[in-house]
Amino acid sequence: MSEAPSPSLELPPLLVEQAVAAALDEDLGQAGDITTDAIIPPDAIGKAEIVARKEGVVAGLDLAEAAFRILDPDVTFTRVVGDGKKVAAGGVIAKVEGLTRALLTGERTALNFFNRLSGIATLTSSFVAAVKGTKARIACTRKTTPNLRAFEKYAVRAGGGVNHRFGLYDAVLVKDNHIAAAGGIFHALDMLRPRIGHLVKIEVEVETLSQLEEALRHPIDAVLLDNMDVGTMKKAVEMVNGRVVTEASGGVTLETVGEIAKTGVDVISVGALTHAPRSLDSSLEWVRA
Repeated sequence: MSEAPSPSLELPPLLVEQAVAAALDEDLGQAGDITTDAIIPPDAIGKAEIVARKEGVVAGLDLAEAAFRILDPDVTFTRVVGDGKKVAAGGVIAKVEGLTRALLTGERTALNFFNRLSGIATLTSSFVAAVKGTKARIACTRKTTPNLRAFEKYAVRAGGGVNHRFGLYDAVLVKDNHIAAAGGIFHALDMLRPRIGHLVKIEVEVETLSQLEEALRHPIDAVLLDNMDVGTMKKAVEMVNGRVVTEASGGVTLETVGEIAKTGVDVISVGALTHAPRSLDSSLEWVRA
């Protein structure tokens, strides 16, 4: 068995069960697995292994296990490599034993969740490695798959990144369109503070140094430096001088993230972590008796 996950790598069991049950329901429909049920006796027992075809960072084993356990409550699911850990190509990630029907029916749902989340964790780990030696942290955004946000943000944490706000409800981010619609930064921020709780943080998106200067006149918590070139961003960090959190965003790639980190920003948000990862290639390999 793998070591117990850290608190940051735990998912609420009810959330996992609801999501996986819905995915299984989508796959099984009203008739069930007509292929497996026709071929396999209901009491047959089987063994299989989840095997990585390529190197990567593991994430999503709770969901993979749930796909089998919902179909067979007595299934045995043994984790060889835990979430947040690296696996080599050809490495065994987990072993599963239980009703053969459950293993075959749950296979695709288990791998769909697992491969997607492991792909996010793997990509995140590459960005984290690229900024090593700087103070910058790699964060995800709200560019997530609908109804899978909690899991995809979990995968970012498994890859060594941190989470930005989860939704529109847990932090204020005044973006360019808010500013345009409100008639400027001053008007937007003037209307904000009386309407939000004292524990809610405020971040303002700025594109120029003049906008930054105006934003810093107000009691805010963070500034998002949007699509600035490295030289301008470095000047922006110097202007802030530690008064608020600085976040860089906009078109960040593995090729550019290192130079961005060297400007001294606190956080670099990368939408590609969740909207453009390549799923980890893994498969369920049958263990013959």
